[in-house]
Amino acid sequence: MAARYPAELRAGLAQVSPGRPLRDGIDRIMQAGMGGLVVVGDGPAVLNICSGGFLLDAAFSPQRLSELAKMDGALILAADGSRIARANVHLVPDSNIHTSETGTRHRTAERVARSLNVPVIAVSHRMNTITVYVGDHKHEIEPVPRLVNRANQAISTLERYRTRLDTDAAALSTLEIEDLVTIRDVINVVQVLEGVERIAEELERYIVELGEEGRLVRLQLVELVGGVQHDRRHIVRDYRGDDKTIPLDQVLDDLSALTTEDLIDPAEVANAMRLPTTAVDAGIAPRGYRMLAKIPRLPDQIIQNIVTRFGNLQKIMRATIDDLDDVEGVGATRARAIKEGLSRLAESAILDRY
Repeated sequence: MAARYPAELRAGLAQVSPGRPLRDGIDRIMQAGMGGLVVVGDGPAVLNICSGGFLLDAAFSPQRLSELAKMDGALILAADGSRIARANVHLVPDSNIHTSETGTRHRTAERVARSLNVPVIAVSHRMNTITVYVGDHKHEIEPVPRLVNRANQAISTLERYRTRLDTDAAALSTLEIEDLVTIRDVINVVQVLEGVERIAEELERYIVELGEEGRLVRLQLVELVGGVQHDRRHIVRDYRGDDKTIPLDQVLDDLSALTTEDLIDPAEVANAMRLPTTAVDAGIAPRGYRMLAKIPRLPDQIIQNIVTRFGNLQKIMRATIDDLDDVEGVGATRARAIKEGLSRLAESAILDRY
């Protein structure tokens, strides 16, 4: 599974994304066939490891950055990248800090980032690469055309997954109405939901690196994943095991933690949801959260009260308006709306199937 960028690395990558002045300056350094070392942060901790160089305190511009990079030393920028604080600085981080790099510039960059937790950008003219270090994290920036190509491929895959999700979720709704759901049916939908979530997370990574170039990709992503997180949460609430000592968020986190190999194994998915792993074809009854959530303007607390009162979807659907009216917070008007809403959902689900 593609992990989300940690917040500090995400912020560092955003500063060097296409369209930002810092990225323009770094691109100029590379186009000139030069290398460079840029520290984004001029706090006391950074200044304590600086030796020599020139105190500038000049407004940042891409042109100034590329010109100053002609000198061998590091460049120190303000934390927001608005000013160039120092140039041609020799950085002296603690030599005891572990680094996996071999080149002098990259070794220094990794040690500074690990010791001070500030973004450090190393530009290699020989390898023609830009590497961002923040804390213990390292990320090599990919060329924009390659990122755009990967993002487009991910969008195409996400579209296919979303189409399948809509189909499988509609089929699950019909089975819920007819009280024919098995654990395998639930797992099939959960697997697709998790697939959508993971593709979306990968796209988020590309969007962060693409900066202004990723606007259209973000719009497509928002459209394709609309409502997916709520559906995922409601399905898990409907079908997770009966052990209420395990928080819902813990079950959701366990699903997210499954590897790709585990996700395609029904037994592993069932285990994460605290369901029987040896009887995936056994019947199971939904509690009713997902179906009730489809009724407009029905607060989550009212949904919880209804589920607590009746226990499962079939009992909720068989309940009369008076029965629903007896639930705390419902009332006669809302009870009628719930009853009519469930009836419409049942008719629609059956018509879609037959």
